[in-house]
Amino acid sequence: MVGMTGKKTPAETGAARQEEAPPLPRRFGLTANGYGSLSRQFPSTPRGARLARRTVVRQLGYWGFGPMTDASCSVALVVAELAANAVCHGRLRGRNFHVRVDYEGPASRFRIEVSDAVLGRTPEQATLAPEDEESGRGLFLVECLATKWGWEPRNPIGKIVWAEVAAGLPDGGGEEHG
Repeated sequence: MVGMTGKKTPAETGAARQEEAPPLPRRFGLTANGYGSLSRQFPSTPRGARLARRTVVRQLGYWGFGPMTDASCSVALVVAELAANAVCHGRLRGRNFHVRVDYEGPASRFRIEVSDAVLGRTPEQATLAPEDEESGRGLFLVECLATKWGWEPRNPIGKIVWAEVAAGLPDGGGEEHG
């Protein structure tokens, strides 16, 4: 009940607390309602692609997804494949590639975006390469791990290749920060 002062009475405040869902465990970089975002540029080199994967795995650890969890392994593989494609097929001299990973706790998913500077070389349908080929399996792996994936032009230049990976809530055993 609200009194003349506009403040809730203790009984009403307690009832309202019981109806609200308990907050998610607070992790470094996650909001109180379970969202997190990482956005960073990397050099368009093989070393930059490795650094992107390692950076994402480290951030997922801060969010409560240890490096050996299914979610972390799936996201790491998707980032590795999309970053490798950005380096191999989307490299433009003097331009970096960009990685963005969003964790949407209430939706139980990660959205991964890798941007590069070349629009002319767009991803094709994911197919499994012949056994004697050394490459050509990256998008097939992305398609296997992602609930959906695609690409879109990036303004003013280049393209964004994105994928969504299902994930549960962070585990309780992750590092606590904050």
